[in-house]
Amino acid sequence: MTARPWHGEGRRVYLQEVGTRDGLQGEAQFVPTPDKIALVDALTDAGLAKIEVTSFVSPKAIPQMRDAEQVLREIRRAPGVVYSALVPNVRGAERAIDARADELNLVMSASESHNLANLRMTREQSFTALAEVAALARGAGVPVNVSLSCSFGCPMEGEVPADEVMAWCERLLETMGAHGITLCDTTGMAWPGQVHALTTAFRERWPQTELTLHFHNTRGMGLANVLAALDAGADRFDASFGGIGGCPYAPGASGNVSTEEVAHALELMGYDTGVDVPRLLAAVAKLPGLIGHDVPGQILRAGRRLDLHPLPADFEAIRARAEART
Repeated sequence: MTARPWHGEGRRVYLQEVGTRDGLQGEAQFVPTPDKIALVDALTDAGLAKIEVTSFVSPKAIPQMRDAEQVLREIRRAPGVVYSALVPNVRGAERAIDARADELNLVMSASESHNLANLRMTREQSFTALAEVAALARGAGVPVNVSLSCSFGCPMEGEVPADEVMAWCERLLETMGAHGITLCDTTGMAWPGQVHALTTAFRERWPQTELTLHFHNTRGMGLANVLAALDAGADRFDASFGGIGGCPYAPGASGNVSTEEVAHALELMGYDTGVDVPRLLAAVAKLPGLIGHDVPGQILRAGRRLDLHPLPADFEAIRARAEART
């Protein structure tokens, strides 16, 4: 029996930061390497359970990640925090392992159309390539997580059958040997009932496997989907500080669910996220200056629920006039 989603009863939930990879990779303004390192260190201090620090992709393809080795080598590491890196192929895996990644995150799509459009390969070709990466990682003693894009719908195909998603999870876990799976709502197509059903099915099939949910707030259902997954037994969620990031197949839409918004909400509901929200907000506050624009997250602008505002300067005069009318 899981706790009611509106009352966490101290239940542990692990928030995993993806903003320094998924969020920054699409930013046109290059964030200087020392600032990237400082952001990761600030996120460590804020209590995130896992941080996807960077990605080992071609610098020509994603210039923002051209400093991946230096960032991963020079961050300050805290015991118990997992410092992950996205890798697309064997060469990227070799670079990440050499830079001391704690985990490799691999990506393929549950949708054939999205896999071809995004990765230029069929799903079978992706699986073969990722299996080679997983074998390399296994030999180096580095765990592998696979992020399965479009698990809740494809922007080109529409619905992706749950049975198809589960079949790919089975191959990734039982054939490839991944230690964890992330079910990704790549363009924000998920809705709470669907999330609850797919999370329940996964937890029943693989109760000991590390399952992460990765939601986008494209259609405003990000937090509702987090609560639905919690109610179905999930305890790990990707999120991006400031809500930065997104997908090219949902242009102009909101990005990932905001780390500080999820942490703030779950703290109010009694969940134990381990996150120090004020420290997290201090890190978020640095983002607009580094990326050259405001961030989608609301907490930075509005403040936490009980961040109160000063009384009007003429408040006592207002009170006096009101009392005089009684």
